[in-house]
Amino acid sequence: MSFTAVYEPAPEGGFTCWVEEIPAAISEGETIEEAESNLMEALKLVLECQRELSDQTRSPGSLKRSLELAAA
Repeated sequence: MSFTAVYEPAPEGGFTCWVEEIPAAISEGETIEEAESNLMEALKLVLECQRELSDQTRSPGSLKRSLELAAA
């Protein structure tokens, strides 16, 4: 599975970027390469935070399994 990154030129220079499929994953950078690296870190943090929130709110009887998405 892949995600779609959007890189928007910022008025002050550099780029603002986000992942279309994961709206909370937002970052910026002076170059596309820096923005992409920062965006990857932001995406990892968002997913990690979502997992932690899920762990805190899941009922004791819930089942947790990995899910792999094949390319469409």
